[in-house]
Amino acid sequence: MEASVKFRPSRVAAPPDGCPLTECMAFLGGAWTPNILWYLREGPRRFNELRRDIVGVSGKVLSQRLQRLHADGIVKRRVMPTSPPSVEYELTELGREVLPAVDAIVEVGHRLKARRSSAPVGRAGLARATGEQRTEVSRVKRTARS
Repeated sequence: MEASVKFRPSRVAAPPDGCPLTECMAFLGGAWTPNILWYLREGPRRFNELRRDIVGVSGKVLSQRLQRLHADGIVKRRVMPTSPPSVEYELTELGREVLPAVDAIVEVGHRLKARRSSAPVGRAGLARATGEQRTEVSRVKRTARS
C-alpha cells in the first residue's frame, strides 16, 4: 500500500510584484555588500582603506559594488580636492537605515556559529571536518600493503 502525502496549500498570500523583502534581500546578498556597510558604519573611508579592510575583495569587484551602492543611493561618493584626487565613500541616510538589519544578521550568525560548534559531530562528520581520521586510514592502508 502506497502512502500519499496530502498537499497543503499556502495560507500566506503571494508577495506583491516588486516585493520589498525580495528587493532588500537581493541587495544584502550582493557580493561584499554587508562588508562594505560594516566598514562604512563609523564614517567615511577611501577606496584603498576599504580594500585593506575587506580581506579577499579584488579592486575590480569593490569598485563595481561601490558604484552600484552609489547608484542605489546607499553610499555617497565624494571626490576630495587633493593632489592626486582621492575619493571618499560614506553611508547615506538610507544606507544607515540598513545597519540594524546587518546587525541582526550578525547576531543570528553568532548564534548559528555557537550552535554548530557545540553540536555533537558524528564520526563521519568529524573525519570530514578535521581530516585526521582520513590521514590515519591512509597510513593504515599503506602499512597493510607493505
